[in-house]
Amino acid sequence: MKYFKLPMLALVAVLALSACNTIKGAGTDIHNAGAALEDATRK
Repeated sequence: MKYFKLPMLALVAVLALSACNTIKGAGTDIHNAGAALEDATRK
């Protein structure tokens, strides 16, 4: 059981870190889309 925990912990850590980058990227995309929409409505 000890040998099962370490690979699982590593897998969870990798998935968590990749999810953070994905969420950050999505937040940036949403922010940019909002800025573009705001600029379009001002014209």
